Amino acid sequence: MTTATDAGASGSSGAAGAAEPARGRRGGERRRPDWGKYFTWGVLFWLFAPIVFMVVFSFNDIQGRHNVTWEGFTFRWYSDAFAYPDLNVALLNTVTIAVLTMLIAGFLGTLLGLALGRYRFFGQSATNLVMFSAISAPEVVLGASLLSMFLTMNIAVGYWTILIAHVMFSVSFVAITVRARVLTMDPGIEEAARDLGAGTLTTFRLVTLPLLVPAITSGGLIAFALSVDDYIITSFVSGSTQTFPLWIWGATRVGIPPQVNVMGTLIFGVGVLLAIGNMVLARRRSR
Repeated sequence: MTTATDAGASGSSGAAGAAEPARGRRGGERRRPDWGKYFTWGVLFWLFAPIVFMVVFSFNDIQGRHNVTWEGFTFRWYSDAFAYPDLNVALLNTVTIAVLTMLIAGFLGTLLGLALGRYRFFGQSATNLVMFSAISAPEVVLGASLLSMFLTMNIAVGYWTILIAHVMFSVSFVAITVRARVLTMDPGIEEAARDLGAGTLTTFRLVTLPLLVPAITSGGLIAFALSVDDYIITSFVSGSTQTFPLWIWGATRVGIPPQVNVMGTLIFGVGVLLAIGNMVLARRRSR
């Protein structure tokens, strides 16, 4: 006589036997390719390929100015990086304008982002509209409008008009970054400082400002990068002043010397170091 225990055992063994082929079939299925991973790596390669080309060809041992064919490895361009006085002046103009843009746009953008993120005032919607319009407007439109404004006001275009233009289109990026940080801040922290006897300025200096430092630093670095990179708006308002991008564009007609790749590599390296430093400081503050 078959007992219930035997029936259950036979049923379990039958189920296990049926499950084994199923597992075998699933294990034999081909794994689908992760196209998202391949697409991500493809985009990264596309973005970094020009930078890699610039860095590699800064060591190219060429004999002329056309640095497009690999002829050998050398360090002599780094020791002779400042051989072109006009290029040195253009690089100095670019760096000083970028630093001043970072400081001025960082200060104005911090105040604007703090006001937009914390307070409600008349004209706030219009301020947001103007700020996002400066970001989304084509650079040709911004450059032409700024040039028209300077000419109408009888302002000679040159170094200072470049600085004004760079601050104008960079301040919105800083303001958006700071405002996003303000909106995520816990107001209870500042209220606790006031309950403990801290005044308005003391609370801002010891509580609010340290919380905003990562956003201010990020916004300032964005302003610095945008200023160094800009060509279109600068070409409208530069006059006779040369910046690094303008000099490169002019040099393309006769050949770009390898010193351009050297300076570009140095600028890129400084930018990477600044970004890494900002990340390290942000991690230390978050602990």
